[in-house]
Amino acid sequence: MPTSRRDFLKASVLASSLLFVPKFLHALDRQGLQPLRNSNGRRLVVVQLGGGNDGLNTIIPYRNDEYYKARPTLGIREQSGILTLGQDLGFNPAMTQLKGLYDQGKVGILNAVGYPNPDRSHFRSMDVWQSASDSDKYVGTGWLGRYLDATCSDGHLPYTGLELDDTLSLAMKGNLRKGLSLKNPEKFHQLTQNRFIAQVSREKASAASGSELDYLYKTLAETASSAEYLYQTSKVYKSGVAYPNTEFGKSLKTTAELINSGIDSRVFYVSLTGFDTHVRQQEQQGRLLGDLSSGLGSFTEDLQKAGNLDDTLILVFSEFGRRVSQNASNGTDHGTANNVLLLGGGLKQQGILNAAPDLLNLDQGDLRYQLDFRSIYATVLRDWLGADDQLILGREFARLPGLV
Repeated sequence: MPTSRRDFLKASVLASSLLFVPKFLHALDRQGLQPLRNSNGRRLVVVQLGGGNDGLNTIIPYRNDEYYKARPTLGIREQSGILTLGQDLGFNPAMTQLKGLYDQGKVGILNAVGYPNPDRSHFRSMDVWQSASDSDKYVGTGWLGRYLDATCSDGHLPYTGLELDDTLSLAMKGNLRKGLSLKNPEKFHQLTQNRFIAQVSREKASAASGSELDYLYKTLAETASSAEYLYQTSKVYKSGVAYPNTEFGKSLKTTAELINSGIDSRVFYVSLTGFDTHVRQQEQQGRLLGDLSSGLGSFTEDLQKAGNLDDTLILVFSEFGRRVSQNASNGTDHGTANNVLLLGGGLKQQGILNAAPDLLNLDQGDLRYQLDFRSIYATVLRDWLGADDQLILGREFARLPGLV
């Protein structure tokens, strides 16, 4: 058997165990390792609340009689410890650390965020949010992946976008470039230290540029280089801040350690799941919002101590909100518009940034959206990351002036 053929088969076996197992890695771009073009040193951390978080019991209109009429047992009363914010709105009682950040001017709340013709399917609505597409269009790339496409030079660092998870979300997949998915830099590095993997990753690519073998060698070399860089850089800083002992808390701690170690990544993606609260919502949502609040509290404290909070923007979203009225199981069913949270030391506007949802003007029992979520994306892309929002989103969306 020719050497190149034998090598290709060996490398193909490697690829099946390395590149196509979501727990560890997703295929990287063919290009070399070069810095991000036009980087302004700012970072974006996206926090996805999977399952459809109930926005009305997160940012509570506690003086609105319509809220309590729709939720006679599920509505949270002021005497239950609502953390008041102003404009007759308050945080869920579980969100004490976020309330502290709000009082420090580090939180912005956008109400009734959504999109036209909303879809109540978890998968489809999440696709819409992650791809930034219209609800009747199917797009195979994500808004952050297209950011990588648009802002990376001929070559790029594979770790410019990192997702702290077992799998890579649509949001992080571009036409040419993708983010890198990993749970832990040390374990990721260990994977590439297998003797055969290390040997293959050091081999020179085939002379036939563009061949399958050439691509495989380049991918393995980039993977090994990225794993080594992430592992070595992550050792520079070890957090002394206490985080929740949850998967979400661990992901945020790893993210903070990477940022505070000086890693060149610009986009990070973290998820907290379990918000599909059709039954007995209060306990489940309260626990999750407590995890969200304490995790983000620790994360911002960590970044602030290292002097990195002012250059970091955190965006918290969920694929949809819930119905205004509670259901018969003391929960809520799939709805439409929802709130979005922005956190960071560089917010130019803080607090409650637009009007609360109108509970007297519903669309078949659901909240009407006031703000297209892509306006938030456009603002973040252009005004925070310095990118071409229209190129990335495919058309112009009104930006929110003076926000970041």
